[in-house]
Amino acid sequence: MEPRIENSGEKKIVGKRLVMSFADYRVSELWRSFMPRLGEITNRTSDDMISMAIYEPGHFARFDPMRGFEKWAAVEVSDFLEIPDGMESFELPAGLYAVFDYKGSNTDNAIYQYIFGTWLPGSEYLLDVRPHFEILGGKYKNNDPNSEEQIWVPVKLK
Repeated sequence: MEPRIENSGEKKIVGKRLVMSFADYRVSELWRSFMPRLGEITNRTSDDMISMAIYEPGHFARFDPMRGFEKWAAVEVSDFLEIPDGMESFELPAGLYAVFDYKGSNTDNAIYQYIFGTWLPGSEYLLDVRPHFEILGGKYKNNDPNSEEQIWVPVKLK
């Protein structure tokens, strides 16, 4: 699976976040707290959801499943003028991304093993230190083998 390389503009997002690790993966808890309040975000730019992760530099070079990272359940918004109580805003910086159009269950980690273990080392790119995110559009179905999403991995030329 070859990604397309895209230069993404800055995105404004609003949502909820939790600190977790791969050993204590609390993403279901995060989305369960976010989804009932989705309608409170009135300035969304689309119906897409954004699942974002912010890792410390070197997170994958010295991988430790106990190391924490920040995970977001969010949507893109036009501005930060109205942020519902209990939610936060974040400016996702512009930059270069490898975008993988993925079809399959979100519980199958083989795609990430391919991206970080095969594609990235064999490509002309290095992992960049910016947030990673997935766009969960209209064809996304949680835990469904026919689900579709876009996986955006921050990259820079070697």
